[in-house]
Amino acid sequence: MSTAETLAFQPASGLLAQLDLLRIELSGAVAHIRLNRPAKRNAISDTLITQLHTAFVNLPEAVKAVVVTGEGDHFCAGLDLSELVDRDVGEGVLHSRMWHAAFDQIQFGRVPVIAVLHGAVVGGGLELASSCHIRVAEASTYFGLPEGQRGLFVGGGGSVRVPRLMGVARMTDMMLTGRVYDRDEGVQAGLAQYAVADGAGFAKALELARRIASNAPMSNFAVMHALPRIADQAQDQGLFTESLMAAVAESTPDAKDRLRAFLEGRAGKVVKS
Repeated sequence: MSTAETLAFQPASGLLAQLDLLRIELSGAVAHIRLNRPAKRNAISDTLITQLHTAFVNLPEAVKAVVVTGEGDHFCAGLDLSELVDRDVGEGVLHSRMWHAAFDQIQFGRVPVIAVLHGAVVGGGLELASSCHIRVAEASTYFGLPEGQRGLFVGGGGSVRVPRLMGVARMTDMMLTGRVYDRDEGVQAGLAQYAVADGAGFAKALELARRIASNAPMSNFAVMHALPRIADQAQDQGLFTESLMAAVAESTPDAKDRLRAFLEGRAGKVVKS
């Protein structure tokens, strides 16, 4: 990443600046949200999950894409086990649903989200990563789901999101045996879409975020909200949903302007990069 791009980011103000377990910076249409508990390997506490939810609910209107990273040597080592207390069943359900609300706001929020992965992406860290739309993995990245060895079960949406990336059989193996995937195994299994060298993740994510931010907002919204729901529908229902979403997207003034620019030769054609 160039010095100019680094300097372009400025600290967020207002409510976002008060979230002490996050570092949030803005650069034009891109927000950078950094987990900021390096001494705890960015383990997710109740306060951190609440602050993540607050951050994504209150993104400035100008933001069109978000990059999520972790401070220090690890992206996120999962649930902060030091906060694990005796809960009755009702309290346990509500705690899990608190995580669901935060990660749903990431996956089904207003803008696409790119996660930059390095070091530990374990347990709740993998659940967080799987709620993002694109994952860039540096060479140091490793993936694990140690809940079986801790006497736990995933509670942050992992049983829903992770199998959609890697399949039920692979997730079952990880949870039953404690198997850890390295970066390349994770990419091959579908846990990340991009593999980069250590230290190169943010620059790649920023490149992708700025490209995404230039898309038509309704097209991005359709990909985020309609595509995963269509994938869960029966074929005839999915095709009907697709027709409705396609009609909505192409009817926006932005779409009409972009189509006109293409027809008039003012827009780039698809070429192999």
